[in-house]
Amino acid sequence: MAGLKRHKKSWMLKYDPEHFGRHGFYRHPVPDVVDRWINVRDLDELYKGQSSRGSPSEGGLPVIDLSALGVEKLLGGGSVRGAYKVIVQRATASAVKKVKEAGGQVEILSKAAES
Repeated sequence: MAGLKRHKKSWMLKYDPEHFGRHGFYRHPVPDVVDRWINVRDLDELYKGQSSRGSPSEGGLPVIDLSALGVEKLLGGGSVRGAYKVIVQRATASAVKKVKEAGGQVEILSKAAES
C-alpha cells in the first residue's frame, strides 16, 4: 500500500477510489420521545374547545382530562381565569397552586406532584 498518495495514485484512483477517507458511521437508534406539556394559561382555550362538544362536570367544576388528550405534564406558566378540575399524569407544584387559587382542583394520576 505504499505510494498510494504518490507514485501509485493513478492506480488507487482507478482500482480503489474509496481507499482513503471516511466510509460512513453507525448511529445508534434513539427512541423518539416526545413530551407533551401544556401551560396553565392554555386551560381556558382548551375548555372553550371542549365546551362546544359538551364537556363533563364533577361537583360543579368542568373537567379537563389532559391525559386523554395526550398531554403528560401541566406546567405553571401564565395564569388561569376559570375554575377547572384537571386530570393529568404529572404537574408542577406551581401549576397545582395556580389551579387551586382559581378555585379548581388537580387530580394527578401518577405518584406525586413534581417541582
